[in-house]
Amino acid sequence: MIVVSDTSALSNLALVDHLWLLKAIYQTVIIPDAVANELAAASNPKIPTILQLNWIQTRSLNNPQLADQLQQERGLDVGEANAIALALELEADDLLIDERLGRQEALRLGLSIIGILGILLLAKHRGIILQVQPVMDTLIDQAGFRISPQLYHRVLVLSQELKTP
Repeated sequence: MIVVSDTSALSNLALVDHLWLLKAIYQTVIIPDAVANELAAASNPKIPTILQLNWIQTRSLNNPQLADQLQQERGLDVGEANAIALALELEADDLLIDERLGRQEALRLGLSIIGILGILLLAKHRGIILQVQPVMDTLIDQAGFRISPQLYHRVLVLSQELKTP
């Protein structure tokens, strides 16, 4: 299975010490050079250490034109644009991305996407974690992860940690 990730998904999971979930689910995660550069430049010391993990692989884009186009015409940031372009090049099974605009572009281009909340639900479903809510709360409190109250509630229902009336 091929999974490509943008910067924020890796950073946020690293900040809450749950990056290991990606290895447990995917074994290998591929990132473009631009994402590696963003991780290396991060101010929080937990984030650059992601690049030392042997299951995180960095790849160069064969054709950076799509990434440039996504940045200029669609307003995506460098990491998102390069992750989408690499996912298309590699015909990735999943693109790990959370930002709304990036997700919309990835879907428009026919990519299968998953975000951090999807990762948490998958990990719970597979018995890798027991509860989603504590990890979501930590993401919000420690990583500044933004989630609407409606989505928060929906994830709790999907994880069967909250029963619907």
